[in-house]
Amino acid sequence: MQKWISVFVVCLCVILAVTSAGCTSQQERNVYNPSSMADLEMYVQDAAGYVQTVGAAAALKEFNAKDGRFTQGDWYVYAYDYEGILRAHPYAQDAVGTYRGNWTDVRGLSVIRIAQETAANGGGYIAYLYPAPAAGVINESAGGETYEPKIGYAYPAGDDLWLGSGVYFGDLTAEGEGAYPAAFTDMISLVEAGGAAYAEANATDTALAEIGNRSGQFVDENGHYLYAYDYNGTLLVHPYLGGERVGDNLMDKKGPFGMDIIRTLSETAADGGGFVVFVWPNPPDNGNREELKIGYVLPVNDEWWLGSGVYLSEITGVDSALFVR
Repeated sequence: MQKWISVFVVCLCVILAVTSAGCTSQQERNVYNPSSMADLEMYVQDAAGYVQTVGAAAALKEFNAKDGRFTQGDWYVYAYDYEGILRAHPYAQDAVGTYRGNWTDVRGLSVIRIAQETAANGGGYIAYLYPAPAAGVINESAGGETYEPKIGYAYPAGDDLWLGSGVYFGDLTAEGEGAYPAAFTDMISLVEAGGAAYAEANATDTALAEIGNRSGQFVDENGHYLYAYDYNGTLLVHPYLGGERVGDNLMDKKGPFGMDIIRTLSETAADGGGFVVFVWPNPPDNGNREELKIGYVLPVNDEWWLGSGVYLSEITGVDSALFVR
């Protein structure tokens, strides 16, 4: 009898232990809001804390799992080391273990280099274009039309790893606003009003004069403005550069991470328009520091195009200047 009682007690303890472990697992799985930048930051920082708690090997295994505690549908954590090697990604297992330090988005932005520099300097927000998942699959080889603006957050996880995650701009919400952040929506409206409406309805000289007018309808109260180029990369008009650079061919202008900025903007406009994320100095009031800018361009006709942009700090509300070596 005593033997059977002992066996019963052992079995009961095992059942309680398993049940308790299951409850703990559910409690440890935090639920994050995939439409909140604050949750994005917390999400990645929590994952970095998890690395410190369980160790890199166990954490990477968890990050690689599609059913892991940090994988919540389209929200997931990826991990890199500082050599540019992808160490974890639940939806890109074939790429884990490979060098990705030179990976660029569809427009040529050096996303991994920028994210790594950001993480190495304490962490922060980034922006880039990335394909939207289709049926749970992310296809980086798909065409540019599948790539959407995304805000990311990169953060260090010890001396050897950094982590990242992101949320599509279209999934971001703010109290009292629609899906897109207000500054982003205003910028799109400015381009579409200037391109689809005014520039097409007026003579070229009239349209360019209005775009270049600092007091005109295409410079809004938040400092957003339009600029115009021809497809050879010649700057036609800019409300703040005036005669300083107008007429210059800037096709070969490169960003600090090697991106051909004007060439990429021109080619995007020639293909029908769309978004381009690039690095550009924030104006003198912000120290002219290099910062990611989300641009939007549209063709006017077969001779010229126009565009505008919004700095990342306008979306995040925090200093988003890049650390450029």
